[in-house]
Amino acid sequence: MELQQLITLTTGITLLTCVLAVVGLHSYASGKAQRQALVDRLSATGQIPVAGRRRNFRGIDRRLRRTKLGKKLELRLAATGLDVTPGEFFVYMLATVAGLWLIGQAALAPFFGPLAGLLGIGVAVQFLNWQRQKRIEKFINQLPEMARILANATQAGLALRTAIGMAAEEMEAPAGEELGKVSAQLEVGASMDDALGEMADRLPSRELVVLVTTLVLSNRAGGQVVSALRNLTETLEERKETRREVRTQLSQVNMTSYAVPVLGVGSLFLMNGVKDGALDRMTGSPFGQAAVIIAFSLYAVGFVLIRRLSRIDV
Repeated sequence: MELQQLITLTTGITLLTCVLAVVGLHSYASGKAQRQALVDRLSATGQIPVAGRRRNFRGIDRRLRRTKLGKKLELRLAATGLDVTPGEFFVYMLATVAGLWLIGQAALAPFFGPLAGLLGIGVAVQFLNWQRQKRIEKFINQLPEMARILANATQAGLALRTAIGMAAEEMEAPAGEELGKVSAQLEVGASMDDALGEMADRLPSRELVVLVTTLVLSNRAGGQVVSALRNLTETLEERKETRREVRTQLSQVNMTSYAVPVLGVGSLFLMNGVKDGALDRMTGSPFGQAAVIIAFSLYAVGFVLIRRLSRIDV
């Protein structure tokens, strides 16, 4: 009798343990899935770093993000779409500056080392601007298709929030990524005005401002979103063609702006190649150093003026 009770008790405890194990595994899997979904939403909104490859220089990145420079750099990198943290970019920039410093000092003269280092900082900043502008141009080219998808979705009876999520899934980067961030922000409780406003801040352009204003006003006032988006699609298509024509007409001027400083730097290598040590003797006196600094300043001013004069806002 006692043996039978012991067997029954053991069986009951075993079954209870199995049930608790199954419940525990189910709770663990459910919690892990919820955590991953939360991480994905926060990663899409930019509130936490995107999971993926192992990040380098984490200590430098944490310290840099606390500074004003680090916050600006983080916003600039977010606008470029590069998978690089502010700490990584800062270290890479310092390595580039050091490399150019050594190259300029060894290939030309010791005086050109600091100038080459400053050139490295300018190249890094220009690279970010170029990446950002290239992403903005690609995003602007996708705006007509984005407006068309949103118009079709809202005409089918979908809410604007749902239409944005659907467009994020159908469109390629960068429009798909940006709409994905907006959709993720809306899911965690952000307002439509704030989510779309942050997207307009990341990728500033007149076309996007018009689109965001149309969506915000229609969503706030309950206007006819479909008709507004239909008219906006035609306008964006016309502006897209106009921008392409202007960019083609100004391509030669843009190449000239880069060719002018390249010719100036190339002349230094030519002088040093014709007569070895000429740059050492030229930069050995204060007058020679001042002449080099003035020449580089004039090349920089010429580059900026050509770029400004060839800039046409459409």
